[in-house]
Amino acid sequence: MRNGALSFGQPWHSRYNVILSVVVTPMSVSRYPVREDEVEWSAMRAQGAGGQNVNKVSSAIHLRFDVRASSLPDEIKARLLALADQRLTKDCVLVIKAQQYRTQEQNRADALLRLQALVDSVSHTPKVRKATQPTFGARQRRLQGKAKRGVTKALRGKVDF
Repeated sequence: MRNGALSFGQPWHSRYNVILSVVVTPMSVSRYPVREDEVEWSAMRAQGAGGQNVNKVSSAIHLRFDVRASSLPDEIKARLLALADQRLTKDCVLVIKAQQYRTQEQNRADALLRLQALVDSVSHTPKVRKATQPTFGARQRRLQGKAKRGVTKALRGKVDF
């Protein structure tokens, strides 16, 4: 590796840009997109090991999203508030901390993607289970299995001579 080039001939920064573009672009289009003007951002220094950069640069991001004041539909808000999630405060504000990446832009994109993934996960309405009864054959197989297990357990008893 000479002059900062990788073994396959690319400079390090073009590989970094590819990683950045993968992180920033969302995986799919959401039915209920979160508007960026409804999100509050605050930057702080990241925790953990990382050397001099971590101690100097405020690259970690706190995303604060007020669920009640958002423009999401009421049913989505209700499902978000019903989550037993430690990131949800008593004031119904969702707080997501992103500090995985070295740059503030990447952490900001990561936090927004995680918020959108959470909204998408509650936007899916679960199917209502229709109650059905077991078929006649299923009942017969169940009873045969129970009888077979009963015989097996009866044979485990003490032997009389």
